[in-house]
Amino acid sequence: MSRKFLIVDDSNTMRRIVVNTLKSLGYNEYVEAEDGKVALEKLNADSAINFVITDWNMPVMTGLELTKAIRANERTKELPILMVTTRGVKEDIVQALQARVSNYVVKPFTPQILKEKIDLVLSN
Repeated sequence: MSRKFLIVDDSNTMRRIVVNTLKSLGYNEYVEAEDGKVALEKLNADSAINFVITDWNMPVMTGLELTKAIRANERTKELPILMVTTRGVKEDIVQALQARVSNYVVKPFTPQILKEKIDLVLSN
């Protein structure tokens, strides 16, 4: 099955890093959004998107709010969501898991770690 990623991060640099990593892994279909609100609009407009990689801390709508909105929608509630955060504290991780993210990765990360997390999510 082909994958189309939605990459959500308010940092243009971070989106580039994720895009370059995905390309190096052979994933060439992706859409970018700079915050959760834009991400939700793009997700609703493009039914081909089938994997979300989102930052946690963003203006307008956070990654956590985005995750809850995705899970509340019948069409998108089973989408794989990989949460990217700078904060590895236990409370944040518990909160993300309660919102039903598929997995999470703490910044900074290597392309290998991102690949492992994506593979892990796709194998479940």
